[in-house]
Amino acid sequence: MGIVYRKAKIEDVEDIHKLIMSHSTKGVMLARSRQSLYENVREYVVAEDDGEIVAVGGLRILWNDLAEVRSLVVTDSYSRQGVGSRIVAELEEEARELGLPKLFALTYQAGFFRKNGYEEVPHKSLPQKVWRDCIDCPKFPECEEVAVVKPL
Repeated sequence: MGIVYRKAKIEDVEDIHKLIMSHSTKGVMLARSRQSLYENVREYVVAEDDGEIVAVGGLRILWNDLAEVRSLVVTDSYSRQGVGSRIVAELEEEARELGLPKLFALTYQAGFFRKNGYEEVPHKSLPQKVWRDCIDCPKFPECEEVAVVKPL
């Protein structure tokens, strides 16, 4: 049957949490709490192969002209097969349907996003993100993530 890309469901949250935590412990992404995932499950798209969640990504709307691609992670065994790019494409399409003109991400994987049409920008060009989420991050203000933006 192949990989199916779809909106996340409540029943996916535990698998999404495991996938995110497995990569956050490696230091390649920030952790997300179960509570946050349950509260925001409607933001997420998953890639499912034979009943297994193999990738996830979220779309968080910050303002009328800006949304964030967040919590993008692909299981190691599916890495470099286009799954992450397809998740990003799904999120971009949703953003277009909502009428959003621009997406951004904060990432440790800037090369991946550059390959998908994003450009690096200074963090200060995203004040909505900095004052909404970053201010509460334990790594603030010494953020090591790279800010990337893509007009839609």
